[in-house]
Amino acid sequence: MPEEEKEVQQRSIKSLWTTLMEIFDLSKPYRFRFYAATVATIIASAIWLTVPLGLRELLDAVFESGDADLLNLLAIGLFFLFILQAVFSFTGNYHLEWVGERVITDLRKKVYQHLHRLGFRFFAERRLGEITSRLTNDVGSIRTALTDSLPQLLTITFSLIGSVSLMIMLNWRLSSVIFLTVPVVTIATRYFGKKIRELSRGIQDELADSTAVAEDALSAVRLVKAFVREDYEVDRYQTAVEKLFKTARRKVVLTQLFWSGVGIMFMTTLVIIFWYGGQEVLAGRLTAGDLVAFIIYALNISRSINQSSRLYTAVNSAAGASERIFELLDETPEIEDSPGAKPLKNVKGQVTLENLHFAYEDGRDVLKGISFEGKAGETIALVGPSGAGKTTLLNLLPRFYDPQDGSILIDGQDIRDLKVKSLREKISIVPQEIHLFGTSIKDNILYGKLDATDEEVIRAAKDANAHEFILETEHGYDTPIGERGVKLSGGQRQRLAIARAILKNPAILLLDEATSSLDSESEAQVQEALYRLMQNRTTFVIAHRLSTVQHANRILVLDEGEIVEEGTHLELIEQKGLYSHLYELQFRDLDADSQLNMRF
Repeated sequence: MPEEEKEVQQRSIKSLWTTLMEIFDLSKPYRFRFYAATVATIIASAIWLTVPLGLRELLDAVFESGDADLLNLLAIGLFFLFILQAVFSFTGNYHLEWVGERVITDLRKKVYQHLHRLGFRFFAERRLGEITSRLTNDVGSIRTALTDSLPQLLTITFSLIGSVSLMIMLNWRLSSVIFLTVPVVTIATRYFGKKIRELSRGIQDELADSTAVAEDALSAVRLVKAFVREDYEVDRYQTAVEKLFKTARRKVVLTQLFWSGVGIMFMTTLVIIFWYGGQEVLAGRLTAGDLVAFIIYALNISRSINQSSRLYTAVNSAAGASERIFELLDETPEIEDSPGAKPLKNVKGQVTLENLHFAYEDGRDVLKGISFEGKAGETIALVGPSGAGKTTLLNLLPRFYDPQDGSILIDGQDIRDLKVKSLREKISIVPQEIHLFGTSIKDNILYGKLDATDEEVIRAAKDANAHEFILETEHGYDTPIGERGVKLSGGQRQRLAIARAILKNPAILLLDEATSSLDSESEAQVQEALYRLMQNRTTFVIAHRLSTVQHANRILVLDEGEIVEEGTHLELIEQKGLYSHLYELQFRDLDADSQLNMRF
C-alpha cells in the first residue's frame, strides 16, 4: 500500500476521543471560563432534577393532605427553582458560547498564519478553493464539538445518573423497564455515529471541491466570458453541488432514521411505564405523585439519551471536519529558519551559485549543477528555451524552494544560514503576471513599505512613470483598482508593481518577463521605469525578447537545466551557438511580422 494511502487510513481510524481531545486543547487559554460555564450548566441540571420531587409533594399535598398552605408554599418554591435554574442555565450557556466563538476566532487566525508559513510546494499541490473551504467551513464546524460535546456530555451524564437513582428510590421494579432499552440504544449510537462521521468527512471534502470549482471560474471570469463558457462553468458547479447534495442527503436519511428509531423505542417504553405504573397506583404500592415524578424522570432519561445520541452524531460530524483542520495544522513548513540563523544586513548584492541541483516532486532535475558568480550591481540576463529552468532559478534566490544539492551565497553567506524574512526583505520581484490587491492605488504601492510616507509613495510612483496616470484616475492615489487591478491596463499594473518594488528599495532585483505582454508604448514607459529601478542593484532578468537584454553585463544561456553559454551580447553572437540561433529566429520573425503589417 502506498505511503499516502496508509496515512489517510491512519487518519480515518483516529478515535473520536483523540479528535475531541485535540479540539478541547484549543480552549486551554480560557479553561477557567469553560469550567465555570460547565459547572453552571451542571447546577442547572441538578436543580431540574429536584422539580419532579417538588411536583410529587405538590400533588400529594392536594390529593392526600388537603393542606392549602403547603400547596401555596410548594408552588412558590417551584417558581423560584425555575428562576434559579434559568439563571444558571443562561450563565453556563452564555459563557460556553463565548468560549466557542473565541476559540474559533483564535483558530481562524492560527490557521491563516500557518498557511502563510507554508512553502510554495504546498500551494502548488492544492487548489485555492479547497484551502479557503478549510479556513471557513471546516473551522466553523469545530465550534459544535467544543461547545456542545463535553459540557452537554457532563450535564447529560449527571442528569441520567440522578434520574436513574431517584427512579430506583421511587420504585425499583418500574425502573427496570427503562433499563432494557439502554444497551440497544448504546450499540445503535456507536454504529450510526461512525457512519455519520464518515459521511460528514465526505461532505466537507465535496464542499471544498465545489468551492474550488467556483474559485477557479470566478477568478478567470474574463477567460470564461471570452470563450463563452458560462454555461459550461455553471454545469461544472452544479455537478459538484449535486454530488454534495447526494452525500448530505445520505447523512440526513441515516441521522433521521437513527433519531426516529430511538424516539419510537423510548416512547414505547414510556407507554409501558405509564401502564405498569398505573397498575402499581391501583395496587396501592405507588402514590399518584410518585407516578407523576417517575414519568417525569423517565421522560428526562428519554430526553437525555435522545440528546446524547444527537450529540454523538453532531460531534461525529464536527470531528469529520475538524480532522481536515488538524491535518492542515500538521503540515510542516518546507522553508524555515535554521538553528542560529542570522539576519542579512548591509547587503552589497554579490550572488554566488555553487553546483546547484534542483528537482520537483517527479524527481527530474530542473537545474543540473548551476554555478556562476554575480558581482554586486551587475545585471545578469537569463535566456533560453521554455523549460530551461530560468524561473526556477529565480525562485531559489529568495528561498521559495531549497535546492537538493549545492548552495546559494549572498555576500559570501549561505542563504540557508540567514533568516528567511531578512533575506526576502532585501529582494524584490517584478513578474510578468502582476498581482494587485482590490484596494486603492496607494495601498498597493505601500505594500512595498507599509510605513512609507505619502511623499515616499509619490516619489516611487514618479520613478515608475505611474504618477501621471494615477492623477488622471477618479480619486487619484485613493482610487480603488478592482479585483487584481482589473480597472487598470497591463502597462499601468506593471508600473504600480515597479513603484511597489522601488518603495521596498531592495538590494537584489528579480525581473521575470516584466515587459513581454505589453504594447510598444507601454513597454517603453515600463522599460524606462525598470532602468531606474535597476540602478545600483544586482539584477537578474528573464526575457524572451532578446533585444531587452543586450545591455546586460552578462547573459547566461540555459538549456535543459544547464548553463550552456555565458558572455555579453556581442560575445554570444560571435560564438554562433544557441543564443545566436535564438536571436536570429526572433529577428527573422520580427521581419516577417513587419512585412505582414505592411500588407495591411
